Amino acid sequence: MDMVYLIAGIVLIVLCIIDFTWTTLWIDGGAGPVTDRLSSLVWRTVKAIAGDHSKALSLAGPFVLSATLAMWIFMLWSGWTLIFAGLADSISPSSGTDPISWFDRVYFAGYLIFTLGNGDFSPKEGVWQIASVLATGTGMLFITFGVTYLISILSAVTMKRSFASSIHGVGETAEELVESAWNGDDFHDFDLLLDTYSEQLGSLTTQHIAYPVLHYYHAVSKKSAMPTAVAILDETLSLIKYSIPAEHHPNRLLLKNARSSVQQYLETLNKSFYRPSEHNPSLPDFEFLRQSGIPLMPEKDYLQAYEELQQRRSKLLGVIEADERAWPTR
Repeated sequence: MDMVYLIAGIVLIVLCIIDFTWTTLWIDGGAGPVTDRLSSLVWRTVKAIAGDHSKALSLAGPFVLSATLAMWIFMLWSGWTLIFAGLADSISPSSGTDPISWFDRVYFAGYLIFTLGNGDFSPKEGVWQIASVLATGTGMLFITFGVTYLISILSAVTMKRSFASSIHGVGETAEELVESAWNGDDFHDFDLLLDTYSEQLGSLTTQHIAYPVLHYYHAVSKKSAMPTAVAILDETLSLIKYSIPAEHHPNRLLLKNARSSVQQYLETLNKSFYRPSEHNPSLPDFEFLRQSGIPLMPEKDYLQAYEELQQRRSKLLGVIEADERAWPTR
């Protein structure tokens, strides 16, 4: 039985270190296998309870992050407890000769990983002294990288809310954004914003790859919702590219770069968070653009282009539906 405890403890520690390192240090790896499953479970549970109530859904991100940290602590603490239970003579009281209980082992493992120093118990000489040092080392690793991980996530959440607010500030729908960007002759006034949006979305995409927990941070206000903002931006780019003559377009490279940034964002979405929608979003209000004095291409041309955009637009709708939002329409 002692050997079973020892092996179980080693497995838990190794699994915890792999999952923790995978999640916090491997930028291209996304979430670790345990973290990914736990995050998905917590998100589905919160969604089932909260429904489409934004205030309640906004707790999903903090719950996912808290559950992840608690899981790492539990695995690390339990693992070292089992390891020290692997041999009956691994630790001894600093004074007295009372037998070591399970509570004593839990206490000893706890103050080692939380780097509180030796207290009422001490490891026996030999390998258990080395094990105590390793336990303290894993605790310091967890605390150091855990705090860095928290700060990085909160910073990224603030950035994604800022990105969404900047887009919603220009237009609540793609049609409104196109109208705002039109200067009466072309869309070159939109060049600077396109460059800014592409840069911000590129940074956010990289952060979503590194910290998949960002997907679960739901904004209470629609104006701070990143999925809706990305959909508005992409619909704006599609409207300009496929329904408006090329001589009125903004800078061609900026337009291409912005569309590429949206595509990269869609490709990096966590598949446990969203699925492409089974429905197609409604077509933009082309008549609104026409009444705003914006020249349009022949109707058959842009309708055919939107037929080819169905898969891309269904992905965007799937992200919005996963965030319990509605497609932005006039």
